[in-house]
Amino acid sequence: MTDHYFSADPSVPFERETFTCSVWGHELTLVSGSGVFSRGHLDHATGVLFRETEPPVQGRFLDLGCGYGVIGLAIAAAVPLASVTAIDVNDRAIALANENARAMGVAGRFVACRPEQVPTGDEYDEIWSNPPIRIGKEALHDLLLTWLPRLAPGGRAVMVVGKNLGADSLQRWLGDQGWPTARLASAKGFRILETRRA
Repeated sequence: MTDHYFSADPSVPFERETFTCSVWGHELTLVSGSGVFSRGHLDHATGVLFRETEPPVQGRFLDLGCGYGVIGLAIAAAVPLASVTAIDVNDRAIALANENARAMGVAGRFVACRPEQVPTGDEYDEIWSNPPIRIGKEALHDLLLTWLPRLAPGGRAVMVVGKNLGADSLQRWLGDQGWPTARLASAKGFRILETRRA
């Protein structure tokens, strides 16, 4: 069976690859690896997300589907008072995200773990995500309906989704589920969606 970046324990040999990217005025040196989404570079969608948004202000953040941690680590670097929880089902991704946090000196404010390790009552001011669209529509809907209720009152989720991967239908679906969602930006074939907790 072919491994995917959303496999819990990819079987491909684990090879690390370091790269540097600039996000919100901060230079980030990150280690990615085989069997983890976007090895060796900042993926196009997340690059659009960063270019089309401003860094958030202080608060508690969830990086949903964190991979090697780039979104949550960018928030930790840009927001000195941020507390970031990053979740993924890929154990390699979690290990890399925590290694990157230690290397950046933000491990006291950033932790990556599996979803089931997040304490039940934890809430977040903001959820940021390049969501794993390719897990399939039903699984994606379940994922969002699991984590959006973790938003604190007045909180928001910011997501980047490819137009050709169903961004507009996802926006409508979220609204139909009682999660009002607006398009913050549209660039290079991607939508930046903002979902608010009423």
